[in-house]
Amino acid sequence: MNQERRRDTRVAINQDFATIDDFVAEYATNISVSGCFIRSKHPLPVGTRVNLKFTVIASDIDIIEGTGEVVRVVRNPAAEAGMGVRFMKLTPETKSRIEALVAAQKSAD
Repeated sequence: MNQERRRDTRVAINQDFATIDDFVAEYATNISVSGCFIRSKHPLPVGTRVNLKFTVIASDIDIIEGTGEVVRVVRNPAAEAGMGVRFMKLTPETKSRIEALVAAQKSAD
């Protein structure tokens, strides 16, 4: 087997938890208290449990941390490709930031 390929960083989707790290051009949108949509050219399969730690672009929330599960995958190249992630457990700081963001959005409507 090619040594270079063996050293590549890979997401272990067959393990209990995979990791979503900081995205460069891929980021979270449609954030709610229960989950978010993460833009990604390479979404993880539905049912994958993930350790969350990623940056939210164009938001007051800088980083989301906790655990979640992939519940929806969109692979349409003409649309926004990515995955819907349901939050399972967030850090207290992340949870309070999301609750404040959702409350602010509701009051603006």
